[in-house]
Amino acid sequence: MDEIRDDRRNFLNWLIGGGLVAFLGSVFYPVYKYVIPPPSGEANVSQVKLPFKLKELQEDEKKSRIFKFGRNVGIILLTPENELKAFNAVCTHLDCTVQYRKDLSIIWCACHNGRYDLEGRNISGPPPRPLTVYTVHVDNATGDIFVAEAKG
Repeated sequence: MDEIRDDRRNFLNWLIGGGLVAFLGSVFYPVYKYVIPPPSGEANVSQVKLPFKLKELQEDEKKSRIFKFGRNVGIILLTPENELKAFNAVCTHLDCTVQYRKDLSIIWCACHNGRYDLEGRNISGPPPRPLTVYTVHVDNATGDIFVAEAKG
């Protein structure tokens, strides 16, 4: 008789323990999936060919374009001295996308009025670090623009 009671007790303990584990899993698994983002399907790249040519950028009224650099966003601009400059377009303050202000000759972050000079250095506002600089190469024969990570 005691053996049957122990079997019932063990069965109830297993049932309650299993239910508790299932409940905790149903609560914490969605929280875990929300906090840890899934891996991106895009690869890291070290060089990209931009989908527009130098002539298009020269004719653009804003003299700048945003482009995709692997998982990141980049910005390329044509300075008043006709130099091509490319940077990571993510503000170092709170990850907003920056834009080129041709009228002020600065790179500007609209989120918190962060300002960078045309070398990518933070000159005012809350950004704590300069923008990451990319190397720009133009194929003069075709007008294709290549942007690569800067070495060093």
